[in-house]
Amino acid sequence: MHPGRFPSKRSNTHTFKHSNIMTTESTNNNPATTRKPLGFGMTMLASAVGVIVAFAVLQFLGFLIFIGMLVSLISSSGKTVTTLTGTNYVVELDLRGGLTESTGTELQDLMSRGKSVSMEEMLKAIDCAATDDRVVALYLHMGGGTMDWAQAEELMIALQDFDSECGKPIFAYGDAYSQPEYYVATAARTIAVHPAGMIDFRGMGGQIIFYKGLLDKLGVKIDLIRPSSNAYKSAGESYIRTDMSDENRQQVREYISGIWNHCIETIAENRNHTIDIFYDLQGRKITITPEDLNALADNLTACLPHEAKKAWLVDTLCFEQDIKQLMKENYHAKKIVGVKTYAKEWDYNEGNHGIAVIYAEGNVLPGTSDGRDVAVYGDDIAKALKDAAMDDDVKAIVLRINSPGGAATASETMTYAMKSVRGRKPIVVSMSGVAASAGYEMACMADCIVAHPTTLTGSIGVFATIPEISDLLRKHLGITTDTVQTNRNSTGLTITRPLSPAARDMMQRNVEDFYKTFCQRVAFGRNMKVDEVEKLARGRVYTGAQAKEIGLVDTLGGMLLALNIAAERAHLDIKDCYIVKYPEEKSLWEQIMDAYYDRDEEKEIRARLDAIIPFYSDLEAWSKMEPLQARLPFILRIDN
Repeated sequence: MHPGRFPSKRSNTHTFKHSNIMTTESTNNNPATTRKPLGFGMTMLASAVGVIVAFAVLQFLGFLIFIGMLVSLISSSGKTVTTLTGTNYVVELDLRGGLTESTGTELQDLMSRGKSVSMEEMLKAIDCAATDDRVVALYLHMGGGTMDWAQAEELMIALQDFDSECGKPIFAYGDAYSQPEYYVATAARTIAVHPAGMIDFRGMGGQIIFYKGLLDKLGVKIDLIRPSSNAYKSAGESYIRTDMSDENRQQVREYISGIWNHCIETIAENRNHTIDIFYDLQGRKITITPEDLNALADNLTACLPHEAKKAWLVDTLCFEQDIKQLMKENYHAKKIVGVKTYAKEWDYNEGNHGIAVIYAEGNVLPGTSDGRDVAVYGDDIAKALKDAAMDDDVKAIVLRINSPGGAATASETMTYAMKSVRGRKPIVVSMSGVAASAGYEMACMADCIVAHPTTLTGSIGVFATIPEISDLLRKHLGITTDTVQTNRNSTGLTITRPLSPAARDMMQRNVEDFYKTFCQRVAFGRNMKVDEVEKLARGRVYTGAQAKEIGLVDTLGGMLLALNIAAERAHLDIKDCYIVKYPEEKSLWEQIMDAYYDRDEEKEIRARLDAIIPFYSDLEAWSKMEPLQARLPFILRIDN
């Protein structure tokens, strides 16, 4: 289903040194000219004033430098912004830097010098290029960028719609292809790779990091508390085991196999076509099967460029200028236009009815965003939902989720907000790479859930992890503690000693109660019985395809399908709609001020530590979590 263009009606898309003071007696002994020493108080006051003044001056200078850099950046960026004129464009979809879900703020775009690209911009560019007579082709520029399989699926759907609607050619070129990039590239008429490049084609593997050995050396113990039926909710197992549990191994094997099988079937279907471009292959029919692809992955015999061509994974080996010359000679291409520049061409006012789009990307956290990290803040999402529901111009809401879950309190806040909106306006959820645990809890309240076959979802469950560091303090640091308490369990939840039996029993009741509530939420949202949900839940992760079969998801597709469904449920013509993004973006000046006052050396330190200490950021994130978590059951590194 092709939605037509979605123009945006609102701009949302949018030293002081001192030494000991000594007294000096005047040679004429005149009391008026004799200097008296400053008292201790006056000396300290003078020092303090000096420090304050110096700090203020440095801050002011830093502010001027910061503003000067931004003005320079804005000016230089402004020089590159031009109105597109002429014809015979090739729109370049540059995937080398990876993808975010939504377009960043104006300041983020300036700071990245336009290099960050969003799925939102990609879909808009592909959709508009199909009906734009000035555009003669699409050019996919690969280079080992990072994207998940669902994002790759989203792009492929859009490219296939583009091909079926207008028949314009799609070219793919890269120095190197990651597996999701190659998956997208198979929607192209021609796939080219640098003669010295590489195709990453080796299948999928899941790797989970276990910290128990490290924690044992440090003298840190982790108490994992989860509902008795949540054997698949294995997040805390990273801290109490050195390998996967049987349940965890089963679910990981099932969903990575499901994703891979879907992908190679699609690749085989896309590559079975007749070559009509290159003189040495013209008219030749490519035939390749999923079995062939698995054999290539098993033996790593399609990774090198000449091997990939022999195996029909690519059509030709060439340099980038060669593929550009091909587009020029065969399709009269005159100019290559970047996707960001092209997408901005379509920011005009059109349509009479608004569809609100809310992006929930990252870990689920309580409170509101401080503007530093990409995360799903419970209060922010709840406010965005409320504002969209109260906006008379908005007729339907689409919530785009790409989150593994997180804090249980924030999850409940967002789920309550979703339930409050339900019934007032149609609300549709579009799942990206992952919408699990807390991500699924808020999704289940939607009127319709759309997921990709490769989406990771479900993980309906909860757990709590309580650290205990008494051995670390006593054995390694020589620190001991003692307590005084008014009641038997006043210190029963401290990290400096093991949980008391009563405290652990209380935490067990806590996770059991939340799990029961979680299942009730899903049963209400999905119109199922609680016992039916409990059989499917248990913390188990499903692919989008599996979730559809068991009723946790309504249909398979991407963001464009979700927008169509939202319009249909609001009884609107999709072509008479525009998109409103929530929450509304701050002005550029507010963003600049926030960026200046949010400067933090801690960010740079964290980045350096993450480069030196593997998975430091993961450990840091876990150390800051609330005890009760509804999140994907592990930090899984999928080699793709």
